Amino acid sequence: MKKTKVLLAEDDYDFGSILKQYLLIHNFEVTWAKDGKEALDFFTADEHQHENAFAICVFDVMMPKLDGFSLAEKVIQHNPEIPFIFLTAKKMKEDKIRGLKLGADDYIVKPFEADILVLRLQNILKRTQKTIISSKNEHEYAIGQYVFDTVNYQLKFNGETQRITEKEAQLIQFFYDNKNQLIKREDVLENVWGTDDFFSGRSMDVFISRLRKYFKKDANIAIESTRGVGLTFKIINN
Repeated sequence: MKKTKVLLAEDDYDFGSILKQYLLIHNFEVTWAKDGKEALDFFTADEHQHENAFAICVFDVMMPKLDGFSLAEKVIQHNPEIPFIFLTAKKMKEDKIRGLKLGADDYIVKPFEADILVLRLQNILKRTQKTIISSKNEHEYAIGQYVFDTVNYQLKFNGETQRITEKEAQLIQFFYDNKNQLIKREDVLENVWGTDDFFSGRSMDVFISRLRKYFKKDANIAIESTRGVGLTFKIINN
């Protein structure tokens, strides 16, 4: 059975050793970096592996040489689709918001049990590995004046191409499949994030803000919020 490759960046030697052992026991292949710079070196060296590249990253926020947030920003430049989790000893709201804006798939506050990380990784990988289309032949279609490419994760408008992440594509797909009808927030969360917990709800709000910016050039497209109920992906004449 092929093992899933994880890039773990954790400068606490004892805690890093425990996490690595737990991940190895649960059939993950682990590359452990002791600081942010070493993690970035591992990632850039590995990105050319294609079929055997890292599938997910786990970054401690407070690290020497390069902190977890700065590391994530650089990793995203190389691969905007890779999922990642932040580990932190802080409970500051500002840190969580920064992580969410970077597109973090999860945010775990220390101390925590190692098996929690394993479960979070398994859940994230299960969601991100699901395909968002059932037919490879019909991978482009119109959303208002936009063309949505579900295979290459692109939104095209008047000759301009906007690269989007896999999670953004999943959210657009779900909205489009349920266009012009009120969708409960929990239904969006369950179908796209796989859970309706607080962290996922905050993450969804960030992603919806991005989608509103992507679609703002077409006045016939809107993502409307109904307070306390849900969202409507409204498309006129589509």
